[in-house]
Amino acid sequence: MILEERTYTLHPGKVGEYFSLYEKEGMAIQVPILGRLVGYFSTEIGELNQVVHMWAYDSLEERTRRRAELMADPRWKAFVPKLLALVQKMETRILVPAPFSPLK
Repeated sequence: MILEERTYTLHPGKVGEYFSLYEKEGMAIQVPILGRLVGYFSTEIGELNQVVHMWAYDSLEERTRRRAELMADPRWKAFVPKLLALVQKMETRILVPAPFSPLK
């Protein structure tokens, strides 16, 4: 298993708008295609105005296939510009669990 951590730094004060937009429109498109949403978060301490979401995949190959499917979806293509208007910076990390991690 791998875990993808995506961190989006938003324009100040836009977390609520981002969450509302994603919940109303984006989630119904993204979750069925990407599969295992581990969690969606916002920062409270440290760097503010950040949204962090995590997705689990069996392999990098599965992630590549699922993300290609998402990027090809016309509904997602129409939705993404709405989110990008709120985003200043995007970061992605791939995490591999330690042998003793409860997530495997």
